[in-house]
Amino acid sequence: MKPAPFDLTTARDAAEAAALTGDGSPEARIVAGGQSLGPMLNLRLARPAHLVDISRAADLRAVTDEGDRLLYGAAVTHAEIEDGAVPDATGGWLREIAGRIAYRAVRNRGTLGGSLVHADPAADWVVTLTALGAEAVVADPAGAVRVEPLATFIAGPFATTLRRGEILTGVRIAKRGPQARWGYWKFTRKVGEFAKASAAVLIDDRTGEVRLVAGAIERPPILLPDAGAVLSGTLSAEEALRRALPDRPARTLALHAVALREAIDIAAGRPHRGAA
Repeated sequence: MKPAPFDLTTARDAAEAAALTGDGSPEARIVAGGQSLGPMLNLRLARPAHLVDISRAADLRAVTDEGDRLLYGAAVTHAEIEDGAVPDATGGWLREIAGRIAYRAVRNRGTLGGSLVHADPAADWVVTLTALGAEAVVADPAGAVRVEPLATFIAGPFATTLRRGEILTGVRIAKRGPQARWGYWKFTRKVGEFAKASAAVLIDDRTGEVRLVAGAIERPPILLPDAGAVLSGTLSAEEALRRALPDRPARTLALHAVALREAIDIAAGRPHRGAA
């Protein structure tokens, strides 16, 4: 199937992109790599009358050093992070995560912002950037900017808090020092498929942050409230997940519990224990 007809405009920068999408038309959509929107267009699940291409917008392709944080433009590609073409705020975690996203062809075109706006609950960036405490930077057509924690920016499966006319211009990530440890684990039947369960762990001894995140749960990633108890072993991963997701049968959480234990082991530097 071919997409429904649409107009295409290439934006020179974020301000022009926001102005083009904020003209009052509900049919305007932002596109960059098109790795998520493209298939939806082909299947006519999305029929925007106007696409605004931001893949050449210089300010959305840049990474800005803000001192203790880095601001990644929304149109930075997965491959640029994987290849080290842009700075890594985490000393390696971002490169590791980028290299696990689908296939290289997808990573060459897919963008950081595109993945977050698509808000697939199983997406690698959605889960790991929630664990990192990243912030979404959003602009409206009038030039006003608001910043929102990614944990709330992802409002639901394939839904964000973006309002009509707003665009995601970047993602702000705190720089992590050598004291920070992390782990990520996801279950897929084969490379490139959607994750059935995933988990991300951040332990930063310098800042005192301990964040355990469960992903691929058909809702936004969830931060487990009893992270310290899980890490110390006084609370099992299964019980922590049951408390956080009481509406789900324990058997459906088993794979998520394994993913969480694996991510914790990676963060702690323990050997891989396997999924059995």
